[in-house]
Amino acid sequence: MNAVCTLGLDLGTSSAKAIVTDTGGRVLAQASAGYAVSSAKAGYAESHPGDWWSAVRACAREAVDAGGRAGGARPAAIGLSGQMHGLVLTSADGEALRPALLWADSRATGALRAYRRLEPAARARLANPLAPGMTGPLLMWVAEHEPGTYRDARWALAPKDWLRARLTGEIHAEPSDASASLLYDVPGDRWDLDVVGALGLDAGLLAPLLPSAGAPAGHLTAAAATELGLPAGTPVAAGAGDTAAAALGSGIGLGDVQLTVGTGAQVLRLLAAPASRADAGVNLYRSATPDGWYQMGATLSAGLSLNWVREVMNASWAELYASAGRPGRPHDPLFVPHLSGERTPYCDPALRGSWTALSLADDRTSLLRGALEGTAFAIRDALDALLGEDRLGEDRLGEDLPARLRLAGGGTLAAGWRQLLADVLGLPLYAVDVPAASGRGAALLGAHAAGLLSFDDIAGPLAPPAGLAAEPDPAMTAFHAERHARFRHIVPALRLTGACD
Repeated sequence: MNAVCTLGLDLGTSSAKAIVTDTGGRVLAQASAGYAVSSAKAGYAESHPGDWWSAVRACAREAVDAGGRAGGARPAAIGLSGQMHGLVLTSADGEALRPALLWADSRATGALRAYRRLEPAARARLANPLAPGMTGPLLMWVAEHEPGTYRDARWALAPKDWLRARLTGEIHAEPSDASASLLYDVPGDRWDLDVVGALGLDAGLLAPLLPSAGAPAGHLTAAAATELGLPAGTPVAAGAGDTAAAALGSGIGLGDVQLTVGTGAQVLRLLAAPASRADAGVNLYRSATPDGWYQMGATLSAGLSLNWVREVMNASWAELYASAGRPGRPHDPLFVPHLSGERTPYCDPALRGSWTALSLADDRTSLLRGALEGTAFAIRDALDALLGEDRLGEDRLGEDLPARLRLAGGGTLAAGWRQLLADVLGLPLYAVDVPAASGRGAALLGAHAAGLLSFDDIAGPLAPPAGLAAEPDPAMTAFHAERHARFRHIVPALRLTGACD
């Protein structure tokens, strides 16, 4: 007999993924399909939702077929995960009116001035540092620069909420993505209509909130079912932002600190109650569970910057990762990876990158290794901010740090890269073997919405084990601590704007 299974659809920045799991959380099959991120001007980042749907349709069919061959039945439910922040403006029936504006888009920097003029109590309710790629600032940009589109819009949706509307024909939002919009009363756990009004935005554009990411959110329409090759009426969960879904899918618990590396990188920890550290550039969002929260330090400068280096230097990913195997040298150049601005801890969309201290002794390998090292330094900055390290740039050795750091995401599979991260961060890394953590989390949310699993089931027996992936070398940790201090002195020279204010 085929096992009962669920389908997780993960709408990423540059690709969609479909993951089929059984109700024990075992991944039976997965597939992916890519799409373009366009940048017509510096600082722009857009995608066409129609391309998202084409990719979802292709990878869902492939994964479901493969899951059937692996012993799974047709999915009994669908759960969602998606790139956070961003904006999809739609008509009343959910049709996109323009390309989606993405989290990496910095065109709405000017809109942050209106946020800074909010009353202190209103700013406190947002509980997050200001960033132009969030839904609120992007919506303000459209209202100012594309007033016709703004007037025609009926809904302002997060990317995965648009996908759910495409699947079910119903319009909803849910807390994990809504709390990342800069339009949300985070401690009060609701849309902040006073802030929306103070910013001059139309509160009617905000979708009704479902209670949690695992809540039932409708059923697959006949039209969507035909395109995906699934039964009409399949229940669909509300779904979660990809970071919240990944935390659920990788089994992170209270007290754990987890690093996920992909296009960007995030370090996060779960909280039992909301606690804001917005002044340090740390985000505070609702988790995928009905009553949880998490703090997150986020860097834009992970796979996005590494891929730029790789393409500019005509290097393969294998060659880039292999460069980590060469020991670092004191005279190696320092790479600052903030090519598209940075979030934690700088909150500066105009921050830029550099290679510094180049010499004739440098070669291709030293530049590639420097790119990995600089990316690890950016991750360390985010981790320091998350852990409350306010003396950024000073030596953290001997401080009260977590005993280990959980490691997730497809951007950390290379052994040499893992070792370099452990040395820079000064912590042992324990890898969670769930490369599709967001998709797995989405599938588990689908199972919960269909009544197949409780959150107690997911957080306990279904949490995947974490195995030691890299132990820091004390000598290399000290070596990188000195270089990180130099890195932190270079960054201010590349800054054009202020910090998290």
